[in-house]
Amino acid sequence: MKMLKLVVGPLQTNCYILYEDSKCLIVDPGDEENNIIKQIEKLKLVPVAILLTHNHFDHTGAANSLSEFFRIPIYDYKNLFEEKKVIPPFTFRTIYTPGHSQSSVVYYFEDYNFMFVGDFIFYENIGRVDLPGGSFQDMINSLEKIKEYPDETILYPGHGEETTLGHEKKYNHYFK
Repeated sequence: MKMLKLVVGPLQTNCYILYEDSKCLIVDPGDEENNIIKQIEKLKLVPVAILLTHNHFDHTGAANSLSEFFRIPIYDYKNLFEEKKVIPPFTFRTIYTPGHSQSSVVYYFEDYNFMFVGDFIFYENIGRVDLPGGSFQDMINSLEKIKEYPDETILYPGHGEETTLGHEKKYNHYFK
């Protein structure tokens, strides 16, 4: 499994292209659909789906146009359950993590021990909870839920650099 991270749009959102063989998933295509298309075509990939970690514009801005261009479905909290999902060749678990927004989810790729966490967790921080639909209590509940996963799990956030769950448990004061 390989991954390409593109930083897109005015809010510098991380868009991830996860690929295996010739198939790919697009995670949080917030903007710059032409750049995303160019990178996918350059790698000679065939997109199979779009995953949204939450429904804020900086993570969804290019989703509809890419869905139409590639004729692929968009998945988010509205059409995924908290269970294992297979979109060949990808297998992942969806975890509901409200707090930053009511639509926040995490995608856990257990076989590779990483998660796409959107704006739920950042390096030694968490996502804002003061926007419409945000809730500090929901965020705390979601953090408690995520603590059960292995410390070695790599977290790929919606902005900034990756981290690990173990690092966040140790240094992120919201985990205390």
